[in-house]
Amino acid sequence: MHRLIEFGHHKANLGKGDMLTPKKSYRRGYAVAVLVGFDAGTITLWNVFSKVVKPSLTLHIEGNETNSNAIYNLHEQIVNALRPSFKEGVKSVILVSPPRTTYAKDFRGHVEKHHSWLLNGPTRVTFAELNGSANSLAQVTTLIKNPAFQKIVQETTTEETTNLLELLETRLNASGPKETVLYSVQEAENLILYSRGDAEYLLLTDKYLAIYREKWRLNRLLQVATNKKVKTRVIKTESPAGKRLAQLGGFVCLRKPTQN
Repeated sequence: MHRLIEFGHHKANLGKGDMLTPKKSYRRGYAVAVLVGFDAGTITLWNVFSKVVKPSLTLHIEGNETNSNAIYNLHEQIVNALRPSFKEGVKSVILVSPPRTTYAKDFRGHVEKHHSWLLNGPTRVTFAELNGSANSLAQVTTLIKNPAFQKIVQETTTEETTNLLELLETRLNASGPKETVLYSVQEAENLILYSRGDAEYLLLTDKYLAIYREKWRLNRLLQVATNKKVKTRVIKTESPAGKRLAQLGGFVCLRKPTQN
């Protein structure tokens, strides 16, 4: 049974927008980040949306906590568990571990040593650390009410959107046989819904999502894009990337770069 934690009065701090899956009975909003809760030998992953936090997966260490191989394997499990979110375009990860522990730092060290691709280039992910506990519904409910959590979400997603801004500018300045940037829902539909296409990103501002008149049409496009592994990101209009995106109309679809 799925359990959801609503942001309630605090949800506005993470941005406003309509749900991407209108057939659901709840309004989860759009994906914001992944929350990773560390405890002794147990890791709990949560998907953070703009309106709710939803449990994702629980991992357990196979062996003794003092065994380096067991720790290595657990860290690899975490990376593998995060991969689907990365493929969907979520590039903000918040690591939560109890005070006076090194679980989060140890995992970041593992990433730096064995997965440097997560720290550089177009596959870059933004990691942030926070003291606390996030292994149960009660703990996460308390955590999301903490102003420190809301601040770190805002800072982490701001860094992520800065990375997206760099990607957008690179594509805008690219030259090639195809248009690499599409600016309308219709163009994106033609590419994603009605052809095999080569779309890589759908980027839109939360304002565009809120005021678009044919919401059923936009929701369908976003859902099909997600199903086809197109990275979909809703960006706060007030962020640097959101302001640049607003200059372009609030919506762009980026093609995959052509291989020479």
